[in-house]
Amino acid sequence: MKFIQTILRGIGQVMLQNSSYSGVFFLAGLFYADLLTGFAAIVGTVVSTATALSLSYPKEDIESGIYGFNGTLVGVALFYFFGPNIASVSALVAGAALSTPLNFYLKKVIPPFTATFVGVTWLAIYLLVCAFHFDIPASVPTAHSIDLFSGSAKGFGQVMFQENSVTGMLFLLGLLVSSRIASAYAIYAALVGLLFGVLLSVPNSLINAGLMGYNGILCAVALADKRRSTFFWITLAAFLSVVVTLVFSRVGVIALTAPFLLSTWAILALRSALDPSADQPV
Repeated sequence: MKFIQTILRGIGQVMLQNSSYSGVFFLAGLFYADLLTGFAAIVGTVVSTATALSLSYPKEDIESGIYGFNGTLVGVALFYFFGPNIASVSALVAGAALSTPLNFYLKKVIPPFTATFVGVTWLAIYLLVCAFHFDIPASVPTAHSIDLFSGSAKGFGQVMFQENSVTGMLFLLGLLVSSRIASAYAIYAALVGLLFGVLLSVPNSLINAGLMGYNGILCAVALADKRRSTFFWITLAAFLSVVVTLVFSRVGVIALTAPFLLSTWAILALRSALDPSADQPV
């Protein structure tokens, strides 16, 4: 039973929530969108968590899901891009296992968030596409006008590559059962990402698909607290995440959650320099 709770917390940590209830909602959203994707998330989480256990990493961190969520994302991403096959399953297992020691050592230097997922998945994509000649299916959504609900709800779904409003709402509920302040800021960031997308002339189809919001949502969750200045920092982080997303798109690199990482790291450094008290618990 404890191992199941650890796995669910690992899935919940995708949005930085140490809550098995969050994990249940996130998993429900994945299974609603696609059964195989839900199973891929479980396999990735189990592999990365089991790797941490085999390496005798701190028990408290393991049970909090710290070593599970990057494996979750690796599993979801590889099935999203390549579907279920021998190569993607092999890459899933290897990538989820590799994410654990990378996360262990990286967190000694900087808050790693989803960094090991990004690095491992970029490597897997490169190997599968360049070395094994797999294709990444192109998906070009179409839209003529902005859909506020679609753009916001799907922004939550896109945290785990799901362009699905129901999945997005389940992800939001999973965040809400763990943290009301994080969920409130996440909704705000989703709307801000949509607005900045419009101001920067991003195609409506991409805005409605939630692609301008999901990194900002993660920024909001990572930065959320009760300080008055948090509203400003999250607004700035959401804007930066949209700009960085567009830069990745322009150079032809799959962004994953790299815009969230770069934006949040930049805001944490800037906030610490301008307001050292921001690093103290509230």
